[in-house]
Amino acid sequence: MAATRRLAAIVFTDIAGYTSLAQSDEAGALRLLQEQERLIRPLLEIHRGRKVKSMGDGLLIEFHNALDAVECAVDLQRQVHERNTREEERPLRLRVGIHLGDVQRKGSDILGDAVNIASRVEPLADPGGVCLSEPVYVQVHNKVPYQLEKLGSKNLKGVQEPMDVYRVVLPWAGSESVVKPPQLPRLAVLPLANISPDPKDEYFADGLTEELITVLSQIKGLRVISRTSVNQYKGTTKPVARIGSELGADSVLEGSVRKAGDQLRIAVQLIDTGTDEHRWAQTYDRKLENVFAIQAEVAERTAGALKVELLKPEREAIQEKPTSNLTAYEFYLRGIQAAQQYLGGGSMGVGKEIDREAAKNFEAAIREDPEFSAAYSHLSNHLIAAGGDTRPARPAFARARKLLVQALELNPNSSDAHTARGSLAFQADLDWARAEAEFQQAIALNPSSSTARVWYAHLLSVLQRFREKQKLLLAAIELDPLWFYPRMLLVWSYSELADYDQAIALGEKLMKDFSDRPMARSTLAWTYAIAGRSDDAVKLVKPWAGSSNLIFRLTRGQLLAFLGNPQELRAWLAEREPAPRTKVPNSTVIASAYAFCGEKERALTLLERDCRSGDKLLWNHYEEHGFDPIRDDPRFLALLRSMNLPTTLSRPLWSGGGPPSTSTARTKSRPPSHQVPPR
Repeated sequence: MAATRRLAAIVFTDIAGYTSLAQSDEAGALRLLQEQERLIRPLLEIHRGRKVKSMGDGLLIEFHNALDAVECAVDLQRQVHERNTREEERPLRLRVGIHLGDVQRKGSDILGDAVNIASRVEPLADPGGVCLSEPVYVQVHNKVPYQLEKLGSKNLKGVQEPMDVYRVVLPWAGSESVVKPPQLPRLAVLPLANISPDPKDEYFADGLTEELITVLSQIKGLRVISRTSVNQYKGTTKPVARIGSELGADSVLEGSVRKAGDQLRIAVQLIDTGTDEHRWAQTYDRKLENVFAIQAEVAERTAGALKVELLKPEREAIQEKPTSNLTAYEFYLRGIQAAQQYLGGGSMGVGKEIDREAAKNFEAAIREDPEFSAAYSHLSNHLIAAGGDTRPARPAFARARKLLVQALELNPNSSDAHTARGSLAFQADLDWARAEAEFQQAIALNPSSSTARVWYAHLLSVLQRFREKQKLLLAAIELDPLWFYPRMLLVWSYSELADYDQAIALGEKLMKDFSDRPMARSTLAWTYAIAGRSDDAVKLVKPWAGSSNLIFRLTRGQLLAFLGNPQELRAWLAEREPAPRTKVPNSTVIASAYAFCGEKERALTLLERDCRSGDKLLWNHYEEHGFDPIRDDPRFLALLRSMNLPTTLSRPLWSGGGPPSTSTARTKSRPPSHQVPPR
């Protein structure tokens, strides 16, 4: 077969210490080889790499460009690091070296000096590190959010001239260097104002805002603030500098939309939040059919103004039309608007009408264009959000699953679809490993996704990997600083890590910023209670005494039971027993209430019945204090094992006689949660 030549980025990996390990523990060494293969396989799909071959304890991999190679290498070392935090007894230590050069392809193999140079760069990496040759550095130094530290000029075996080599300073590995890694530009796309003659066309402005965020998020050299936070500035009169400060954004994209029949006028401007100066501004007078070209041009001009170089795959993704059917697109935008409204107010059984409105419009978009991948993804995500809330969970999840098959067939690189598939693996299938892989893939495809990070963090909480959870939440909050849920989960994470001073400080800030949110009050009350500040906890839930709201009274009853007074919780259960009028809260929460009151048999019977025929929500509640009275019961342990959940907790069990003393209060704890985070 004739050899062909081309430019490629070549990656070599190597397991540090493998030879000596193989001599002392051959089976253990083989397991590490399998681990390396398992970790790299999904990353190659995400970053468009190809495994050329295995070479002893290492791999030879090729990529079409240097940026994909570096991002894949960093993602690989991140996953190896996370794996090692869980399995300290048998760590996997990889070295990775990358070079860019001309290669010959012969069959499935690649040959040439570039391959040899890459093999010489790899041993210069520390175990757990990534080293780059100078040609790779030239291509990526202004495109990655990591510091690249020069190691000096190195004489590489078989290479005539010395070559500069660099190492990637990985965020979790620390660095002695005082130079901070470069920060990627942070952009906020404010809700576009609707100035159309018909106020009902507001859906178009709202949907177009969402689409611009989606398009711009495909540029890996940008960090785009998520929709949840920017939506709070709809109709705002706040100065751009103030908005930039509140969101941590360097630039703001704002503008207006006027739609009249098939005519569009879209005016946009990019403003530097530090100087209040325009980076660029443009008004587009086009026909409706040109809306996708406008989005692509806005994305390209924004990237150019922020000095972010677009790679060929990013440019192609930006210019790709989601659909050629404008009727389908208008239904899709209406669906986006309704789905956003649902997430804003659809919690705990409220919002059935808006739920139906969102689903109806996404379904209409699919009927108009059966090839419209984004419509399938959005409908699937909406059904997952509504499942267990405004519609039964199991049929909603089943339908979402079918939609995702179609969405991913049409677009395998949809971050939204992988987030939804991870959520289904998490909630419906209880397949923790598959859920984790899907969330990781969703984040790799869209590094600006806060939703995927929040779901991933919730999964890590269930698996009691609390430090990893906290890092994800901090990253999600950076991308979505005004979203309530990651901030609430962060309060819990500090409780789980025994830092009650920080948990209380963040809980009090949460209560101040979201004074209208009952879950902010509940979170702070439980943080006070677990930390031993009983009076403060009781004071917070005092307004809920005798409330007509089922959840408010349940929360108060559980907290008082935790503090040693279960009378109100018993009264709540007795009142509900004759004829439960609602499935809210779910049966797992009811079982927890029985366990809190010492009725172990009723709690276990309810849990077993739910796990046989119900929604199997024990995974979302098993760590809570309410289950401590039955935590060592063989029937409870059997339920945990059936769901592949940990059977032990990293905190003392609650005795049922009041809160922990001051000396034991600083232990890892988790307050009850009556719902999972919104999707």
